[in-house]
Amino acid sequence: MAASVYMPRDGMRIGTYGTYAEAQRAVDYLSDNKFPVENTTIIGSDLRMVEQITGRLTWARTALAGAASGAWFGLFVGLLLGLFAPGGRELFTLVLFGLLYGAVFGLIFGLIGYAATRGKRDFTSTSQVVASTYDVMCVPSHAQAAQELLGKLSLTNPT
Repeated sequence: MAASVYMPRDGMRIGTYGTYAEAQRAVDYLSDNKFPVENTTIIGSDLRMVEQITGRLTWARTALAGAASGAWFGLFVGLLLGLFAPGGRELFTLVLFGLLYGAVFGLIFGLIGYAATRGKRDFTSTSQVVASTYDVMCVPSHAQAAQELLGKLSLTNPT
């Protein structure tokens, strides 16, 4: 069953790390030393969503972002039409009109979308899910060898 791929393995904790990069480094170290890493799992605990605010959202910024994304889409459509247009229509003309029309429509739809929020979210942000700790787990039959290898890695914190 495909769902079992995402289920954490039963096993022994062979290391606990404060960042995912450290846990990944530990598993990579095991792999570099020919350890069968398919017997390990990285489990993040105490998950939380972190949203980093990247700026204030204004009418001007919304218009510019809408025009830019619309221009990219218009450029793509113009290129497709130009490449497959019968009768020798100029590629440059179709691309230019696609870019311009795309920018105008993107600007309009961006402003409509911003107006629909009625000022309830006047900022831009990025978000990600992070864990407080990352445990590297290993099946019991390989745990001893993994712990011995990780003991040789300088920045580990095996538990």
